[in-house]
This record gives sequence, structure tokens and C-alpha cells, in this order.
Amino acid sequence: MALPAISAYPLPTEHELPANRVSWTVDPRRAVLLVHDLQNHFLGAFPSGEQPLTGMLDNAARVVRRSRALGVPVVYSAQRGGQTPAERGLQLDFWGPGVADDPDALAVPDAVAPSAGDTVLTKWKYSAFVRTGLEELMRRSGRDQLVIVGVYAHIGVLMSACDAWMRDFQAFVVADAVADFSRADHDMALRWAAGRCAVVTTAEALFAKEARSA
Repeated sequence: MALPAISAYPLPTEHELPANRVSWTVDPRRAVLLVHDLQNHFLGAFPSGEQPLTGMLDNAARVVRRSRALGVPVVYSAQRGGQTPAERGLQLDFWGPGVADDPDALAVPDAVAPSAGDTVLTKWKYSAFVRTGLEELMRRSGRDQLVIVGVYAHIGVLMSACDAWMRDFQAFVVADAVADFSRADHDMALRWAAGRCAVVTTAEALFAKEARSA
């Protein structure tokens, strides 16, 4: 029930991405960035200093910096340590007790850590919308697009993107700023998202229009 040991694999490049079914583009005035579960507990399953971890963190940090510069609200999902069996619910059956009540395990790496003005939501289920107030935050701020970076692509990232779609928010999965248990899982998540609920893009392409007009 513990997280698997993940082998190194290369992140997908732009020409390897699946075809998107829709042609949405990100508008910084409409978007919120979700930094999904980038806690050391989850990142520790990846080989240190290798892909996909290094590239994913570099690209996620790039998206975070650019989002802040463009006035895009940055929201973090983070699991709480030491959850009770009642708080874990059915996740206990699939994944065990979850994150220990350990500051190092719960921490977000410095390169992508929250800054003043960012929002940190306690995450309970695969989708970052469940019992977190994310939907209310987006509707209150008049935003209807959700950009997602983080881990794991075929679990929480994909479920959050699909849940965004079900709430009529346009979702964007940044293919080289997410990572997964394997390249096969990573690719499956991108194919499903592109065909069913989101636009799959890259860190380079995400805000390309704003970069050209700057």
C-alpha cells in the first residue's frame, strides 16, 4: 500500500504530446494555478537528481514564477500529516495511513514553495476540489481556468482536471511540469486528459502569447 519506488524516465517533449480535442488557451485574467501535492513525502519516491523529478520541479517552478508575475493566483494542495482513519477514509485501504506528521515530509521544496499571497489548501481526496474550498475560491475571484502542475499525473492531477471539467472550469495540464509512477502512467494520463477534459500543454507554451506581447 506504500508508494512505489519510481524508476527514472524522460519527460515527454512537445512533439510527443497527444492531440488536444479542444483549443482553449490560458488567459491570466481567468486562470488559477494549482500546485498539486508537491510535498517531499510524494517526491521521495523518485530517484533524486534524475528525470522526471529534476525537470518536473524546474518546469513547475518556472510556471509558478510566471504565474505570479502575471497576477495568476497560485494555490497549493497539501495533505496533512498524521491523519486519522476517519480522515483517510477509503484512501487508507488503497494507500495506507498517508503522510507522517513530520515537517520534512510535509514540506514543499524551496524552488516551488508557497510565497506570501499564495493559498494553501488541505487536500483530502484525489481531486483537489473535494472538501477544500477550491471551487469557491475560483468562483469568488471570477476565474474559470485551472492550470495544474505537480504529482501524480494519473491520480490527483488527472482527477482534479476531470473534476474541474465537471464544474465547468477549463483545465490545463502542463505535461512537463507533472510526473508519475512511470512514463506509461504519465502518457496515459496525458492522453486521457487531452481527449476527455483538458488541454495538455508545456511550460514553454503555457504563457507563450503573453511572452510574445511583453
